[in-house]
Amino acid sequence: MSAPIYDSFDPAYKAPFGAIRKYQSARFTLRFSKEWHAAEPTLVVFRPENKERFIPLSPAGEDEECNIFSCEFSPMNAGLHYYYFTVTIDGNRRYIKRSGASLGVLDDGDMFQLTVFSADEHTPDWLKGGVMYQIFPDRFCRSGKTHDNVPDDRIIHENWEDTPYYRPDENGTIRNNDYFGGDLKGIEEKLPYLEQLGVTCIYLNPIFESHENHRYSTACYERIDPLLGSERDFTELCEQAKAHGIKIILDGVFSHTGADSEYFNKFGRYGENFGAYRSPDSRYRDWYCFVNYPKEYESWWGITTLPNVNENNPDYTEYICGKDGILQRWIDKGAAGWRLDVADELPDEFIDNINRAVKAKGDDKVIYGEVWEDASNKESYGVRRRYLTGGQLDSVMNYPFKEAIINYIKSSDPQPFVDGIMTILEHYPKPSVDILMNFLSTHDTERILTRLAGDEVGWHDREWQAERYLADWQYVYGVSLLKCAMVLQFFLPGIPCIYYGDEAGLEGYKDPFNRRGYPWGKENLVLVEFTKELSKIRRSCHAFAEGELKFLKVTREECVFARIDASTGEAAVIFLNKSKHTKSYDLDEYKEFHGMNVLRGTIGKLLTVPPFDYGAVSCSTQKEN
Repeated sequence: MSAPIYDSFDPAYKAPFGAIRKYQSARFTLRFSKEWHAAEPTLVVFRPENKERFIPLSPAGEDEECNIFSCEFSPMNAGLHYYYFTVTIDGNRRYIKRSGASLGVLDDGDMFQLTVFSADEHTPDWLKGGVMYQIFPDRFCRSGKTHDNVPDDRIIHENWEDTPYYRPDENGTIRNNDYFGGDLKGIEEKLPYLEQLGVTCIYLNPIFESHENHRYSTACYERIDPLLGSERDFTELCEQAKAHGIKIILDGVFSHTGADSEYFNKFGRYGENFGAYRSPDSRYRDWYCFVNYPKEYESWWGITTLPNVNENNPDYTEYICGKDGILQRWIDKGAAGWRLDVADELPDEFIDNINRAVKAKGDDKVIYGEVWEDASNKESYGVRRRYLTGGQLDSVMNYPFKEAIINYIKSSDPQPFVDGIMTILEHYPKPSVDILMNFLSTHDTERILTRLAGDEVGWHDREWQAERYLADWQYVYGVSLLKCAMVLQFFLPGIPCIYYGDEAGLEGYKDPFNRRGYPWGKENLVLVEFTKELSKIRRSCHAFAEGELKFLKVTREECVFARIDASTGEAAVIFLNKSKHTKSYDLDEYKEFHGMNVLRGTIGKLLTVPPFDYGAVSCSTQKEN
């Protein structure tokens, strides 16, 4: 039989595709060979905490080979659902379950997933169709401005191009206390550059007072780190960014604080009898879990400089999430939302409180979560998470797309790429998909150029990683691969998130080598201009903002896909050639699209795309009268 029994990726079998809203009706269709004498097909749906529902499928027609059956299902609850089918064939009860990513097969397989999200769930429109830019503040740009109250135990590099310190001190501790002096005024100076790049949103790694250069060890949530500037510098940055069409979201680190903080104060920086570690009567004492007070306490991944907090402690929750608490305080000063560090380590109740606090300042305020896996079915600490089904996160960092793109560009195997992309699109609510944070590298991963063309890091230590750069031929090849990866990053659903310097050809293995200073004056200008072009094409067609994805042709050498906005009929088709040979495409073969306007590529009788390059056309799914 040529047609599958069921394919969850195909709207002919499940419509609409993907996650659905609470109370929204979905239609399920099965196709059985007429030779099977199939009878009593049934959809079996259940939630982990509820009984199964059995919904019979009714005859819905036939074609030359198959009898067709369909049913409707409208979920009454938001949350994760699973389903499969049963059918009687020749008098025997059989099961139809998932094989691979989407196909239904008889008897052997897994259950299909159906994500049901809140009926009124929406995400901020201002992000859709935009471009995000991630900045590690100490390493982007230093203004040269003198800052007050900078602690004297910080080491400041004079040479912007130095390698960050990575060796332990005489006590065997890596202190992360060397700084390059990037600051908020430096970011402000570069807003014209970011606007030209097409950036509409800046995601800032932590900016609050901290005594480590990564600033994930918060010392005070109420103060900007003195080396970055002042509260006024932040508000001015937000104001100036707005004038350039850019909004700013902040990194919220709420699962732990620094041991060297005014809350914990292990080392006495904030007074001899102040903080949870030094005063059992401290207001902050119950924020932390001491095993043997004060020397033994729970810490993040056993790192004693990062003591864990009890997020659901009422005083801590109020401090972060209450009226005029930390979340609202910085939104009032100009932030457009928050990215939550290690969201899978934050309790559901706490994320609920974060959502209420942030959304109280407007539905246009955004909440992202750091989740490395499929966020729709993520389990952490024995709890099935409900990040995307309503009242928690707007969207997440899209690590699954990152890995799918990199593996496809490097290995050329198309099926895992298609399956990986489509699975996330199937599992995530459409409002979350539209603003997925699509990156190729971050402050926690190797630089994308290094990942694509460098030697595998494996178990190599920091000494091996520190001064290892691409050979000339590796660099040239890496840039070619990076361009291909960026085409997918910019034009697949979601919004591209550029890690500062990726667009300038910055290299680097793992932390801290992925956090070198932006190479001002030594940028790869070809890559910079390429990024500007991608942004321009992205802005030219609304289908990139909210359009559905349709893969048209995916092979080891090329990837042709469309973005289609069904509400307007607007569409775009991308032709990615990731081979060493020129490819040509006859646009007349794409008969479902009309009025094609070539945005990129050489057009004669055919659309010609050079090696490691792409073509793009805007078009419509509606015929002109």
